[in-house]
Amino acid sequence: MSALITSYKPNKLALFTAMTAAMVITSGCQSLKTANATNQPTTTVQGQNADQPKKLESFNITGKIGVTTPANDSTGTQGGSAFYAWGQQNDRFAIELIGALGIGKTNIEYNGQTATLVSEKTGTLTADDPETLLKKATGWQAPISQMPYWISGRPAPSDSAPQLDDQNRLVSSVNGEWTASFTYKGTDKLPSKISAVQPQGNKVVMTINH
Repeated sequence: MSALITSYKPNKLALFTAMTAAMVITSGCQSLKTANATNQPTTTVQGQNADQPKKLESFNITGKIGVTTPANDSTGTQGGSAFYAWGQQNDRFAIELIGALGIGKTNIEYNGQTATLVSEKTGTLTADDPETLLKKATGWQAPISQMPYWISGRPAPSDSAPQLDDQNRLVSSVNGEWTASFTYKGTDKLPSKISAVQPQGNKVVMTINH
């Protein structure tokens, strides 16, 4: 991993300090159209156009993630939440989770080929992709591979039926069994919250401090 990714492992104090500090402003690097009207009907699009944001190749964000899993025969609906810090560079990322469903402080890294998870409870685990790794360690299901695109406010390449508002902001998109919706603050071009749900009851809600 590059120095940027491997060095992005904030401790607990640094994580919560970062949540109240100014982060790298990524939205200023994008070429986007500004519209005056809001709350207008959405538009279905089938690909990237000049007015949509590009995928961010590098970002640092913080926030909170909540996960709900469906009920089974022995338990009711379960859920949990964690504060996170996410550093991304191209296809590589490092995520730190604090409060991750009883497994303690957790670090997830992906180098573009292999995902590695380290926590106080599980030790070190590896998998080919971060989704498999997260489910193996926590039981959570989350569309991690799509998140860098969605955080950038654009559909992932494997998405279908993306919907845009009149300001060309992504407001919903479908990826396999996941249906994602996006919330924005004012006229911001990057989402402040992403909610993704599956028909069987899995749900992920992610707040984003850019």
